[in-house]
Amino acid sequence: MRTDSSPGTLPAREHLPATDAGTPVLDVVIPVYNEEKDLQPCVRRLHEHLARTFPYAFRITIADNASTDTTPQVAARLEAELAEVRSFRLEQKGRGRALRAVWSASDAPVLAYMDVDLSTDLNALLPLVAPLISGHSDLAIGSRLARSSRVVRGPKREFISRAYNLILRGSLQARFSDAQCGFKAIRRDVAQVLLPLVEDTGWFFDTEMLVLAERAGLRIHEVPVDWVDDPDSTVHIVRTATDDLKGVWRVGRALATGSVALDRLARPFGDDPRDRDIEDVPRGLARQLLGFCVVGGLSTLFYLLLYSCFRTLAGSQTANALALLVSAIANTAANRRLTFGVRGRTGAVRHQAQGLVVFGIGLALTSGSLVALNAATSDPAHSTELAVLIAANLAATVLRFLLFRAWVFPDTRDSGTPAAPSAHQAAGYASTAAVRPGRPGPYAHQDRFRPTAHPPTAVHGPTAAHGSTAALPPTAVHRPTEAHTAPRAEYAAAPTAPTAPTAPTAPTAPTVPYGTTPYPTTPFRAGDAADRTWGDATMRMRPVRPHDQDSRNTR
Repeated sequence: MRTDSSPGTLPAREHLPATDAGTPVLDVVIPVYNEEKDLQPCVRRLHEHLARTFPYAFRITIADNASTDTTPQVAARLEAELAEVRSFRLEQKGRGRALRAVWSASDAPVLAYMDVDLSTDLNALLPLVAPLISGHSDLAIGSRLARSSRVVRGPKREFISRAYNLILRGSLQARFSDAQCGFKAIRRDVAQVLLPLVEDTGWFFDTEMLVLAERAGLRIHEVPVDWVDDPDSTVHIVRTATDDLKGVWRVGRALATGSVALDRLARPFGDDPRDRDIEDVPRGLARQLLGFCVVGGLSTLFYLLLYSCFRTLAGSQTANALALLVSAIANTAANRRLTFGVRGRTGAVRHQAQGLVVFGIGLALTSGSLVALNAATSDPAHSTELAVLIAANLAATVLRFLLFRAWVFPDTRDSGTPAAPSAHQAAGYASTAAVRPGRPGPYAHQDRFRPTAHPPTAVHGPTAAHGSTAALPPTAVHRPTEAHTAPRAEYAAAPTAPTAPTAPTAPTAPTVPYGTTPYPTTPFRAGDAADRTWGDATMRMRPVRPHDQDSRNTR
């Protein structure tokens, strides 16, 4: 459950348009260092495969990492011979540095890279980038450890690869299966926000990028690949493994301290189907209860341990207050992230302050129970104190969950305040406050979701012809035609011919000013607007055909 309803930095994913002109859809980067022997056959084979099988325009970029042999000359020759090939030269080594430089400068909407040895079968390239083109996923990786992958390599590399991924799963809770396969792709809009957060410039670049993307809630697509080990690989295994372990420690520490701004990678509200209101589908109460119970059980053990330690240095009331304070801060932080799914540091201080208020209620319950115990017996046993505190904490825990869910981490979908519009709506809906700055009162929120592609809605006031206002729907409106869009000042200024007196007519209701709405409308959520699931309360006007007749028409 996402409690922050503000739009994220990333836009909602969309299917890339099918076009064969202009900017290439795919940019495949090949980072190389002293690969004068393998570069030309690799690029030609990749170019032939893409030209034959890839349905979009593409580009191949050779990223030279400060090679000292004839690799730059080979790259320049390939660029001159093949129109879809580009070369890029860096004066510093580092695969991560090369990928960051080329991806940051590329204008292709889908960015990929592969190793120069082409150990991965190229038939997996289209399945790799297809989920990114369709808008289904944010990143895609080839996996040599999937069940359906077919891999040929020695036992030494197999052991190192599996051990490294086990370390990632145990230390960083990574759920992707293969972090170091040299076969990955990413959407450019995601790369523009994600790459500045990645610090590594070497072989750990891939792992850090994937861990941050996964922690931010981005979707990673895995493709089983056929992979054949290159016996002539120049990768230094021991040095690479040492650098990777250092990177795991650095990223783990950054995630634990919250120093990584993962909230920059949030999608707009309504892009995630879990943000939507769907009938007969629970909103995660069971999951929240389970997470709260797990966190509460661990917090209780932590609290009892602290109480036992503080009890040896101070009285029962002081030890209880200190233990409860420390455990309450840890409990609020754990529930914030694990139970209620709040990411980033936005609102963390406010949540902790509210958690301390809840802590005060728990302190009153537990302290009161100790006072009652001391009143009942002058010298209670330590086990009796613990039993009383456990019972009091159970009562405080129930109250804490209710306060957390309803007050500290409320679900904004339950509130009456309309959620902020998503990136899709921001493109098609704009605030009309700049057009009509004087729009006052309780209807101001309606302007946030009014389509800018149409003029302001003309609303009919109730007249004698329409009948009473009770007969009208809540928002009886219609889209104005070109005749309606002229300013009223022009109608007032236009000369009119004198007319003969007519018989008195029935009084009509006062005319409603142009561009205002006299009837309240029901606000809808941004997620509903994105999915077109809200009810249409407008009156649909049907065209009049020549054969249509109205029995009430006397003409």
